[in-house]
Amino acid sequence: MRVSIFARRTVAVLALTVAVGATAQTNAPQVERVDPALDALIAPTAEVERVATGFTFTEGPLWHKGRLWFSDVAGDRMRAVDAAGKVEQLIANAGGLPNPPPGKNIGPNGMTPDKDGSVLMAQMGARRIARVDSAMRVTGVVDRYRGKRLNSPNDLVFARDGALWFTDPPFGLFNGMNKDPAKELPYNAVWRYAGGTLTPVINDLALPNGIAFSPDGATLYVSDYAVNTIYAYPVAAGGKLGARRTVIAMPDGGEGGADGMKVDTRGNLWATGPGGIRIITPQGKVLGQIRLPEVAANLAFAGDGRTLYITASTSVYRLRTKVAGVLPRYAR
Repeated sequence: MRVSIFARRTVAVLALTVAVGATAQTNAPQVERVDPALDALIAPTAEVERVATGFTFTEGPLWHKGRLWFSDVAGDRMRAVDAAGKVEQLIANAGGLPNPPPGKNIGPNGMTPDKDGSVLMAQMGARRIARVDSAMRVTGVVDRYRGKRLNSPNDLVFARDGALWFTDPPFGLFNGMNKDPAKELPYNAVWRYAGGTLTPVINDLALPNGIAFSPDGATLYVSDYAVNTIYAYPVAAGGKLGARRTVIAMPDGGEGGADGMKVDTRGNLWATGPGGIRIITPQGKVLGQIRLPEVAANLAFAGDGRTLYITASTSVYRLRTKVAGVLPRYAR
């Protein structure tokens, strides 16, 4: 486990919190074309714009009912921003930890809509998956496996069969992550939750983070932040997984790491990594990269699927795409 990557990310976020204004002026966001095939996904004239800024560490973007919901992991808030850039705070102390220490990664993280119109979110502080209803009331969904508390759920996605899958690294255990005395599980798992049953389907990754399915649901993608690598697993009935393969091992270079990711309707991965967001074919070929002046943590397709929002440190960015992204199973 390369803890140095996590430390580097934390230092970068703290520095950007202070200096984002100057950084943004000197390092404008841009789309870097690596392969001509990128032109079919992003128009050469497309520009990345900053929609809102002034946050602590943005994560977990979800387009829900006409606005982008997003998390502030270190700020312990859930917020929403509309297309015009108007920001509203939805929930304070959204990580669910009473009296949280300031600046720690204990806020909310990934979000996905459920079939009843509510939103499920990963609460790093409370160490659970929670439900947010239309009145912004928060209730727990799952927080333990065989009596042992989860680490700090990070990102989540529904499979085509309606099962919920989520990653559970120790980032929210702020007294040493894996060495934190509060850690109860011996591994950092990828979980499947179906029919009230929680199952650890992957338990051999160091820091499982981003998670997504291919458009046909036949392949599961998981990023391991510790080694900046994205893996693919064939998915069979009942959530059984086949042997994993490496999609891409990203080279070090630039701040950030293999964090959140999404998939477009052609099967390409849009994945955070060192230096920005890479657009990657299912075979691991990099078609292009979106470079930002801040560390990109996650992303979400919105509206008709052709607007990409990116949560990056203190800001939220937006880019119009030619290809549509796969929207969450129960998107509204």
